[in-house]
Amino acid sequence: MSDERGSDAPKSWLNRLTHFLTPEPENRAELLAIVHNAGQRGILDAESQRIIESTLRVADMQVREIMVPRAQIISIRDNSEPKDFLAIMMESAHSRFPVLAADNSDEVIGILLAKDMLRLIGLKNERFNLKDYLRPAFCVPESAHLDRLLREFKDKQSHMAVVVDEYGGIAGLVTLEDALEQIFGDIHDEHDDADEDAHWISEQEDGSHVVQAITPITEFNDYFESDFSHEDFETIGGIILSEFERLPCINESIDLINWRFTILAADLRMISVIKVEKIA
Repeated sequence: MSDERGSDAPKSWLNRLTHFLTPEPENRAELLAIVHNAGQRGILDAESQRIIESTLRVADMQVREIMVPRAQIISIRDNSEPKDFLAIMMESAHSRFPVLAADNSDEVIGILLAKDMLRLIGLKNERFNLKDYLRPAFCVPESAHLDRLLREFKDKQSHMAVVVDEYGGIAGLVTLEDALEQIFGDIHDEHDDADEDAHWISEQEDGSHVVQAITPITEFNDYFESDFSHEDFETIGGIILSEFERLPCINESIDLINWRFTILAADLRMISVIKVEKIA
């Protein structure tokens, strides 16, 4: 006696969709229209339809559309000592950091993983060489499409790529998470906070705050109930640079109205992280 249960069992959404693709689409636009129609007819549930449509659209997107721009990159110089960057690593809560040559900000030496710094625990009286801790870095052009980027991440078993412009300079950074979010939506980890201000501002145990220099002035004013003008500058870092009238050094401070700003991270071009304290 034959088993007829297989023929009576409900078809998977993939089998139903495959059956629905008759005649075969001749281009991506027609395929998207078929997927949309399949969703309307109940062949696909809403989430499956969204993922398929997002996957198809990723092929048209370029890396420049999702990268973290250069101005927002937190990097480390290859001649740095742990005391120079460990605090920055902890405050930023990032897991990977590009390491740049001390004498060339467009030369990427490698990628430093925060977890690899655990090896420093108990390290005493031993010569430290940052290059011993680096992972290989790879570069992608900002014009590359996201489907190509995802293949590169898989082939190289990497989670971060340096984005370069047509002249070979650093244009930004892109991560595997950035690319996957274009398909699956926002991916939150244990460091993410539902409060949008958490991306810019974090409170410390002593009552001070660590603030990203790119924090929009409107966000800063809302959080601290301050009244800095945003007519001339968009970020709190812009105001601080304007008051210094030069690029300040790390640990240098300046007082503005009732606030003290201390530079925690900076390079030869910009400041990136600041400490904010309320003063009398």
